Amino acid sequence: MPAQPPVDPPQTSDEVWHVVTTVASVEDAHRLAGALMSRRLAACVQVEMPIRSFYVWENELHDDEEFRLTMKTTRGRFSELRDYLLESHPYDLPEILALPAIDGHPAYLAWVAQEVAPANDGGEPSSY
Repeated sequence: MPAQPPVDPPQTSDEVWHVVTTVASVEDAHRLAGALMSRRLAACVQVEMPIRSFYVWENELHDDEEFRLTMKTTRGRFSELRDYLLESHPYDLPEILALPAIDGHPAYLAWVAQEVAPANDGGEPSSY
């Protein structure tokens, strides 16, 4: 019997995504994390510190310490989160990668979707 190709799960607006970016300082990481949380664009933001990044920018090799932010959001809120990062990020060309969570603990996935649901944001930033 021939192998069946994998079937992609249906995509819905409450599908949980991990979004990744990096910044040069812990202060910028905390500023972005707080702003994303207060706007309910992420249910959780994890800041990893420090990481080491090697890359070429403007024909120059860089070896920099950076701080990685991993944000949990939904497919439906990603464009707002991305737009906020593009507006507020200190880099000229920030890394913004969205990675779908293909599976997970159902209660956790439901919690993420509930926390970032537009009905919860009230239109104004929160003050946790």
